[in-house]
Amino acid sequence: MIPGEVVTNAITRLIDVPGVAGQVALITLDNGMDHNRPNTLGPAGLRSLDAALDQAFAAKPAAIAVTGKPYVFAAGADLSGIGALNGKDAARAIGQLGHKVFRRLHDSDIPTFAFINGVAFGGGIEIGLHCHYRTLAANAGPMALPECFLGILPGWGGTQLLPRLIGPENAVTVIVENPLNNNRTLRTKDAAALGVVDQVFDGADFLEQSLRWLADVVSGSVTVPRKEFSSDDYAAAVARGRFLAQQRTHGATTAPARALDLIEAAGGEFADDLTAGFAAEDEALADLITSEPFRAGLYTFNLTQKRARKPVGAPDKSLAQPVTKVGVVGAGLMASQLATLFVRRLKVPVVLTEIDQQRLDAGVARVHGEISTLAEKGRISPAEANRLTALVTGSLDYSAFADADLVIEAVYEQLEVKQQVFAELEKHVAPEAILATNTSSLSVTAMAKGLQHPERVVGLHFFNPVAVMPLLEIIRAEQTSDAAVATGVALAKQLRKSPIICADATGFVVNRLLLRFMGEILAAIDEGTDPQVADIALDPLGLPMTPIMLLQLVGPAVALHVQETLNASWPDRFPVSENLRRTVDSGLKQLVSWDADGTQKVSDEVRELWQGGDQPSTAEQVRERALAALATEARLMLDEGVVSDAADIDLGMITGAGWPAWLGGITPYLDREGISEKVTGKRFAPAGVATLPA
Repeated sequence: MIPGEVVTNAITRLIDVPGVAGQVALITLDNGMDHNRPNTLGPAGLRSLDAALDQAFAAKPAAIAVTGKPYVFAAGADLSGIGALNGKDAARAIGQLGHKVFRRLHDSDIPTFAFINGVAFGGGIEIGLHCHYRTLAANAGPMALPECFLGILPGWGGTQLLPRLIGPENAVTVIVENPLNNNRTLRTKDAAALGVVDQVFDGADFLEQSLRWLADVVSGSVTVPRKEFSSDDYAAAVARGRFLAQQRTHGATTAPARALDLIEAAGGEFADDLTAGFAAEDEALADLITSEPFRAGLYTFNLTQKRARKPVGAPDKSLAQPVTKVGVVGAGLMASQLATLFVRRLKVPVVLTEIDQQRLDAGVARVHGEISTLAEKGRISPAEANRLTALVTGSLDYSAFADADLVIEAVYEQLEVKQQVFAELEKHVAPEAILATNTSSLSVTAMAKGLQHPERVVGLHFFNPVAVMPLLEIIRAEQTSDAAVATGVALAKQLRKSPIICADATGFVVNRLLLRFMGEILAAIDEGTDPQVADIALDPLGLPMTPIMLLQLVGPAVALHVQETLNASWPDRFPVSENLRRTVDSGLKQLVSWDADGTQKVSDEVRELWQGGDQPSTAEQVRERALAALATEARLMLDEGVVSDAADIDLGMITGAGWPAWLGGITPYLDREGISEKVTGKRFAPAGVATLPA
């Protein structure tokens, strides 16, 4: 037993089902806690399932079915326990135990069923894959095999059974592509369309419908077809997966490649030898569990699942003010995204304002259009779309905010403009209303200066695209009250965002770090480094995009403005790039292009426009320079008290900049590479934090 394991017990009941000659053994997985602590499987939990299967088989039932506690089927392996394993022998043993227990469902002469009634991740899905048949509740919640995101792979049968069931192309999507795409999960309709499950039933009477379907399958009145897949199918799917994995990770984590090797072998070397396939999974899992990327991935998981839910420095949640109406100053693209998010998650009236009717109408129409698109995609019902649309209105008069509990500005990124907006808002809003700014780098303290109630001004910095990026930086200005910060934290939870609380320093956390390393890349180009050499310098890290692609995404004008803002505060560390200024002056926005084989390159227009000196650097020199700058800036941020701990820097970069999970954030990577000590004289965290134990 792993110390501290929360044991998921498996309880067997024998039940009578109409239409079934004999009884059905129904095994329920339940750790005795509510849905906030999902079922997970460690050694003790696996042994409990093994014992439950002993009881089930001994009864000689007509069928065996496995289901979960309310809202949860199983969330896979106990990650905290796996992270505590010391050495390959222990890691291999946990893989072998899972295979031994789950395979009893696969090899059974008695029909076996998985009734997936709720959340199913990793080993939870693998229990289902070992069963002969699978049903899914329509309201079950997300499903995924997220292991490659964490630096390991589905090691309890996933790489061998899933491609055999749904085909190698779909298996590559679920096992490799989705985890590398911000850990995308499957919704109910996705799981059904891919063939991961055989039937979907309504959640209200899911168990009853599943048992009726079981009876039809056992009686032979329902036959579930299975498809065969060719070696060509496997070759094409694995080739696509290898290209995708290289594009996304540049080899910074080996988990996707190991998973693809096993998927390929499932259709070749192990096609007729499941035992050998499972043994290969055991070996791969043992290697990966004892690797640095998994330790980093586990650190990332704990940050995003635990620290993000309880942000350090958050005031007592009882101080949070209820938000029953939201005002948005501005109706441009960012303002429209904010309005859409607020109305969709809070389901309260949202009012936008603008300086003229044409812009206002365009902004409101944009929000209504987004709501309509959500309905068309099946994300919300037509009835809900009508309700949300009715909640979003526009006004040219700030008096429309008189009864708003929160007003957030998303106007032009200029301090004087924002100060003017807040000064005018104070004349119309209630004294207790929270005033928020979505500024990406400007001083929130300066914005609140001169107001009657500066204590209610707080920074709520959302990241673009608002609907996708999880991070919300909550900026506490010099006079911001605990109530304003607490309201921001409560909103983050309602909006399904990951908050970090930071002090009011230029650029806050993510933009300050992004512009620091991007500034070093641009400086190297200004000095004479070939743009393509500089752009690929950080490829070994497996970042989600190259610096110049990031520059294109952010927009050269926005990047220049933030760089100038940071330069005003720290001119020695944030020089303004002349090439960036040339780009903005030229109006050029498309900075990268692609070769016929899909390889990204710096566009010819950029190469023609940008000028360099006579001091070129190699890619390695550029990388060392950029990483040294990140180490310096992260240490300064901690010394200045911008955030309370390096973990908040890591959480910000993971959720706000897509920093890869397998790197574990910036600071563990800098520690592992020895850059922290070389540049700043000390590590950010002791050895063993997001790294292998010392």
